[in-house]
Amino acid sequence: SAFSSFNTIAGSRQGAVNPAFDQQQLFDFSKKVERAAAKQGARVFLLGRVGRSSADLPEGIKYTHTGIAVYSLITIDDKHTGSKQVPGYTIYNLYQNNENPAKSELVIDYPVNFFAVAHQLKAGIIIPTMALQKKLLALIATAGYKPLHNPNYSLLANPYNSQFQNCTEFTLDIINAAIYQTDNIKQLKANSQAHFSAQKVKASGFKLKMADWFMKDLSLDDHQGKVQTATFSTIAQYLQDNNLLKFQGVVSE
Repeated sequence: SAFSSFNTIAGSRQGAVNPAFDQQQLFDFSKKVERAAAKQGARVFLLGRVGRSSADLPEGIKYTHTGIAVYSLITIDDKHTGSKQVPGYTIYNLYQNNENPAKSELVIDYPVNFFAVAHQLKAGIIIPTMALQKKLLALIATAGYKPLHNPNYSLLANPYNSQFQNCTEFTLDIINAAIYQTDNIKQLKANSQAHFSAQKVKASGFKLKMADWFMKDLSLDDHQGKVQTATFSTIAQYLQDNNLLKFQGVVSE
């Protein structure tokens, strides 16, 4: 159908009705991702997952969901030894609301939950410079990222204004809040307009309009002219252009 390819971008959901992988596969892959990040000394990194077949994704969009992973001590319950703390990564996400996909909420989970809805066991990793990681840690530790959340969700949110937000735009806003040390949304949007190059979404106007009519979680009201959105790749490019990128890579099964 005219709007099916847009439906397939959706990936900012929690939980899977029919998971593609069993718990052991998810656990093993999650550990592989954590080891890859830890090997690079990452305290904070951006993590991307593929929630749909790559063939279904529009050109230039490689990942369907982005979260921020933070190295933490995680409390786990062991039936033999009781609760204990183990090192690992906690992931800060903007997820769509399952009941109302046009709204989003902030959810903290772990890699094994994060990859539960993955279509393939492939993860994108973006590690900022240590200086930026420290600023991100301070922002996350004080919950300074929470005022940046806009619960009005759109799949192809325009990162240059604050009418709607998706997970990748939220990630970009957090990065800019850390860089510029402000949570003033107008200021952050002005900085994005000046320095960030969004991904132009290649699709005919008619196809996009059809998607807008039929999908609750897609609105084009925040776009004038070309439709453009923040993606995992454009954030990597933004960090690289500003000498804020330490490492970029892919982990696959």
